[in-house]
Amino acid sequence: MWTTHSLWFEIAVVSIIYAVGNIFFGHFEEQTPKVRRVGKYVLTLMIVCLLSVYFSRTVAMTVLSLFSLPFLYVHSYYLPKKKGINGWTGEPKRRYYEFRGWNKNIFKEQAEKLDDL
Repeated sequence: MWTTHSLWFEIAVVSIIYAVGNIFFGHFEEQTPKVRRVGKYVLTLMIVCLLSVYFSRTVAMTVLSLFSLPFLYVHSYYLPKKKGINGWTGEPKRRYYEFRGWNKNIFKEQAEKLDDL
């Protein structure tokens, strides 16, 4: 049961990556529906496990590593250079919310709540 020759290894690796990613980059997904966030995790898990079963663990881990390339491009080049948004903090929030197409009035609502106090 506790061998690395089972699919539990792939499940653990993908789960750790998503856990760490949510800790450090969860603020980029504030208004993303939870169903979509869970769906992205399940889809990644299915892809990695299927690749591991039908090809090999090496292929699965290579593809999983390649998934990080778009992440690195977006957070280290595209957001800061093209959109003027810090790729690590998501600031300025107004610009990031515009980029994602999210409701920017959340800031007005928060200010009104603070004024009421």
